Amino acid sequence: MRVLVLGCGVSGLSCGIRLLEAGHAVELRARELPPHTTSDVAAAVWYPYRAFPQERVTGWARRTFDVLCELAAHPEAGIQVVRGVELFTEPPPEPWWAPCVPGLRAATAEELMPGYSHGYSFEAPIIEMPRYLPFLMARFRELGGRILQREVRSLDEAWGEAAVVINCTGLGARALVGDDSLFPIRGEVLRVAPPPVEGFLFDESEERGIAYVIPRSTDCILGGTAEDGNASLVPDPAKAEAILARCRRILPRGAHFQVLEHKVGLRPGRPTVRLEEERREGHRVIHNYGHGGAGITLSWGCAEEATALVGPAR
Repeated sequence: MRVLVLGCGVSGLSCGIRLLEAGHAVELRARELPPHTTSDVAAAVWYPYRAFPQERVTGWARRTFDVLCELAAHPEAGIQVVRGVELFTEPPPEPWWAPCVPGLRAATAEELMPGYSHGYSFEAPIIEMPRYLPFLMARFRELGGRILQREVRSLDEAWGEAAVVINCTGLGARALVGDDSLFPIRGEVLRVAPPPVEGFLFDESEERGIAYVIPRSTDCILGGTAEDGNASLVPDPAKAEAILARCRRILPRGAHFQVLEHKVGLRPGRPTVRLEEERREGHRVIHNYGHGGAGITLSWGCAEEATALVGPAR
């Protein structure tokens, strides 16, 4: 079966790979290719952030956790499984995603930063997107897939190329299929070097302002922001200063680093992830978008469900 995948971020590439492995002939088309996709800006660490509903997200996230850990065995993928801590100033409830993560435990006193009394310690994959996306593109092509940089403006246009379409266009689905429930969640991050810590650190409190530190092999991502409805891609120097201030709150005292880059991305917010089949006059589209701040965290679980919806190659 010939399948056309729309979108060359982590969702589109993951779907394309699973479809090719299932025996389908796959072409991927996108307006932008790496390194110019939303996925390229991602921090990125496995963490189910701003994605709903929880019962479906848990299954997708658990499966993706396992696949990312398997891929960490391939150095070219740019994935490391690292232990880190989510920090709290008061006793937190058990995270709803706890069943996804083996080895989740209460943080020890030595793992907590000054000013924090509680925390969760767990291992999670850290994904270096400048390495991971080329790795996925190479795998897609090795399996026989074709990538074409061309914007598809309607499903009718896509169905003119293939009877089955996978819609992984993220925020682009607003225009492609008229989904007005989508909204941008603007995020700003700073890339710094050298990594000031060995393990990741999170403080997801909206009252204090979210802060996270995600070390990579040669650099580190400091974040962040989450502004609903803001579609500006222009970096804000004031936001950068605020990110630095918040991250110093969770970094070891005296940590030194140099800011190398200030980046902005738009997460595809939606009340729920849309992963479902739609049929129109003999044509089929599998929608796979609206992952919020968890596109990478849900990527393989969603790709496998989308592939199952397509059905067997014939």
